[in-house]
Amino acid sequence: MVERLTRINGYISKLLLLLAAAGLFAMTLIIGWQVYARYVLNASPSWSEQLSLLLMIWYALLAAAAGFHEGFHIRIVALQAASSEKRARIMRIAAEIIVILCGVMMVIWGIDLARIISSHVIPSLGISRTWAYAPLPIAGALIVLFSGTRLAGEITQPGFTAEDEIDSVAAPVGDA
Repeated sequence: MVERLTRINGYISKLLLLLAAAGLFAMTLIIGWQVYARYVLNASPSWSEQLSLLLMIWYALLAAAAGFHEGFHIRIVALQAASSEKRARIMRIAAEIIVILCGVMMVIWGIDLARIISSHVIPSLGISRTWAYAPLPIAGALIVLFSGTRLAGEITQPGFTAEDEIDSVAAPVGDA
């Protein structure tokens, strides 16, 4: 069951990274247009900066959520690697619980922020400012899903979230 959920999470993560890449690409096009319009046409579009910021919030939070599944967030495992397997497992479980709690807080407070600010409008776009806060609970829910799966895997299959040996991770580029 955990393997199946991990596989589904992998598909979700890939989709999130694709959406984040598309958002970055769109933001680059918008900023390029803004620069061209300002310096060549002398007519800077009023919407470009706010739309770029909105896209950046979305793609950054979606990519950050995917990072919990893909494992590309920074973390230090030196203490874990130097510990016995029993202690290392406790550390892995504790880390997943902390990440889940952070994701839950993102969901709760993100919904609260979106609700509080819902009557405000982004002037140059004419849309509710809720759109700027909506990625918080969405990313939080995805973080809970990804870390919850990892926690379930670690509980049911000790070593499920264990890191690869440091030598295999730090192998020289030419050895690949």
